[in-house]
Amino acid sequence: MQLLNRQRTPRRAWNLLAAAALALLLIGCSGSGSSPAASDAAGDCSAASPDGCGTVLVAVTDADGDFVSYSVDVLSVTLERANGSSVETLPAATRIDFAQLTDLADLLSVASVAPGEFVGGTIRLDYAAAEIFVEAGGDIVAAQAVDAAGQALGVAEVEIRLAERDHLIVTRGRAAFLSLDFDLAASHTVDTTQTPALVTAQPYIVAEIVPVEEKELRLRGALVGVDVGAGTYQIDLRPWHRRDGNHGRITVHTNDQTTYEIADAGYTGPAGLTAMAQLPAGTLTIAFGTLDVQAREFTAEIVHAGDSVGGDRIDAVHGNVVARNGDQLTVKGAFAIRRDRAARFHRTVLVQLGPETKVLKTGTPGSVLDKDALSVGQSIVAFGDFAEPTDPSAVPVLDATQSRVRMLVTRLHGTVVGVVPGQLNLRLRAIDRLGIEMFDFTGTGITAAQDADPQDYEILTGSLSLSALEVDRPARAIGFVMPFGAAPPDFEGRTVVDHRNLRAALGIGWGVQGTTAPFLSIGPEGLVFDLGNPSIGERHHLAVGRRIIDLFDLPASPLLAPQTAGRTLYGLTEPGHVELFNDFDPFVAELALRLSGGTPARSLAAYGRYDDAANTLSANKIVVHLLPVE
Repeated sequence: MQLLNRQRTPRRAWNLLAAAALALLLIGCSGSGSSPAASDAAGDCSAASPDGCGTVLVAVTDADGDFVSYSVDVLSVTLERANGSSVETLPAATRIDFAQLTDLADLLSVASVAPGEFVGGTIRLDYAAAEIFVEAGGDIVAAQAVDAAGQALGVAEVEIRLAERDHLIVTRGRAAFLSLDFDLAASHTVDTTQTPALVTAQPYIVAEIVPVEEKELRLRGALVGVDVGAGTYQIDLRPWHRRDGNHGRITVHTNDQTTYEIADAGYTGPAGLTAMAQLPAGTLTIAFGTLDVQAREFTAEIVHAGDSVGGDRIDAVHGNVVARNGDQLTVKGAFAIRRDRAARFHRTVLVQLGPETKVLKTGTPGSVLDKDALSVGQSIVAFGDFAEPTDPSAVPVLDATQSRVRMLVTRLHGTVVGVVPGQLNLRLRAIDRLGIEMFDFTGTGITAAQDADPQDYEILTGSLSLSALEVDRPARAIGFVMPFGAAPPDFEGRTVVDHRNLRAALGIGWGVQGTTAPFLSIGPEGLVFDLGNPSIGERHHLAVGRRIIDLFDLPASPLLAPQTAGRTLYGLTEPGHVELFNDFDPFVAELALRLSGGTPARSLAAYGRYDDAANTLSANKIVVHLLPVE
């Protein structure tokens, strides 16, 4: 399973490099029970004797990258014991759109398993009914997934392998934690010159026993019961947007800061849990929060319940507003959740507003705004009723005139144009997952002359520190778009991330045949690329945020050095196999041995933080894709 490399433009190269990884996380928390369905799925732990079992929770996530939508069916997640036996942790096949999970992890199942040591396993993905969309030419286009031979993908079985000291240990009455990194972007090539676009895939898995630290966890499921005194409630898990089923039972902890949205009412702290106690069993809920690995507890920061969860008694659509015409929003990258059918991605959905439409803002319970709060760029979830089009090819329309819209945290990616106290100006490259070319800012300003300008986008930053920002350097702003027709400023920034704290991704490829001499030097201090190697293809870029730097434009080859603090993981992949290392020294020793023995390197992907003054990428993750020796 190797990283494929084709000729591509720098923008397409960015799309491939910028994604960190599609990850599947296996995590655990004490106080989490498991349903008979999940126990039976595990296959080796009796539902009648759960006290002798340990708990494994399975979640899925993705990272911002090449795909606007990537829906496939996850058939199974099987763990392999040290003695060679296996345990199935997924009670039923589940369809997931991984591209919708760029900023969070979604809990997939809760399984009880007998204690023991797990060394790896397999994940089976079914592409028969896959729906994949990519960005091309300022629009969203359909894509078809094929294997290296150009044949349509069917069921793909991907190996999971754990580093030696990171074996998953499950003990009685305790929960384990395992992260599976399915590097979707780095193991795909996208050819948008064809119709449909062609996605060539050879996926691989990198596994480790830690969570994705920068992401919150989402738990969706049917309410079982509420314990107001204990500050908890229980759900039977229904992952992603499943309409039925039971993937295990889990306890959700809350605190005085937990905010709640139940229908159009907002609460904070115990009042919200008291309101949840009035809901009937089976009511759909969604919680967003974090897992305390030491305490083995999931604590919700935000809870939605009842009609604030689409797909039960109300339809919903999630996406970014790319244009507004009167009371009609054009939403792209839209994921539609319907009451009467499976949830699915749509390139475009229209949302109709009206005088009775209520607007809520995430993180500010109790505040109810009007429809004018919704402007171009804003990430939203709109609730209402889908009208059935007479023409199946027509753009779907969600009627929200008698319902509500929730404003979600929106992420801007761009380059600093200017900084003054209380304001940051960015040249926008993207908003959330969509390239800036998709957005029409007409009508956003007080006058037409004051419409938001994506080349000089004005962000109100209040008392946020801007001292680390530098002109012409990449940055990210997180917050909410200002009301329609009220700009400037264009955006209310809640968080600003400077270039030194943006995740960097480096990618380089050496063509179809690869090379056995990719580096000028290789050793414990790091790797230095030989940029004079004639095998280097079109892929030779360093992405910092959404800014692309051609390696040939640097004064010298960057030093790819190991991160000195925190967890690290380094891997060598070949078709059908992956070998992992926790430490850099044995990784580079094995890499040097393989290269000297005639094994060609096809490509390399690395992730970490880039110091441009030192021209050094300090990487916490590196994967080198090798070709088999013929």
